[in-house]
Amino acid sequence: MSDLSLRDGLTAMEVASYLRRHPEFLNEFPDLALGLRLPRDQGPAASLASYQLDVLRDKNRELNRRLHELIDIAHENEQLMIRVHTLTLSLMRATSLYDSLARVVAGLTEDFDTQLVRIVLFGRADSLPKAEWLIVQPDGPRAMPAFAEFLQRNETLCGRLQPEKVEALFGQRADEVKSTVLMPVNNLGMLAIGSDDMDRFHPGMGTVFLKLIAEAITASVVRYPLA
Repeated sequence: MSDLSLRDGLTAMEVASYLRRHPEFLNEFPDLALGLRLPRDQGPAASLASYQLDVLRDKNRELNRRLHELIDIAHENEQLMIRVHTLTLSLMRATSLYDSLARVVAGLTEDFDTQLVRIVLFGRADSLPKAEWLIVQPDGPRAMPAFAEFLQRNETLCGRLQPEKVEALFGQRADEVKSTVLMPVNNLGMLAIGSDDMDRFHPGMGTVFLKLIAEAITASVVRYPLA
């Protein structure tokens, strides 16, 4: 039996004896079971073959689950890209500053299923009609010191905002807002979207599409400089 001896000094009989005393061994090392070569005849080995088959089935189910998740994510991203593209085309057709801003609000509300949208503009815009979703700050960012750090970082922020920030953006409807996404619009202002679902916007969510939206808004609004 010298040809069955193992490199570490154990013999095949000792290994077999150990496995008999520890029948649960393969539960802890399922990959080992997949690498074993079994005899073709029926007998005690059939149970191990069944075990190997079960392991393969479990792995196959897990791979299928992950594949379906990836397909769902790809489909969701495709739909988001279409919505961003539609919004961008709409902004390209805008003929004035107010038209651009109104198209932003309408697109986000209708196509992105958002509840509360607020646009903050820094500069004078006396000619713009009053709107619940529009906040004009003639004195610029200094009129909203609570957002100084956010504007300095110039990065999209997702999650729960401090109460004073929510109040400054959403006013009387601040109590409805449980989570928010806040986007800088270059140096022109900010875009805020509020939701009554605390899990709708969270710090771990992707921001690629949000940044594309902010860039489209910037390109549209910059055509109409504020005083």
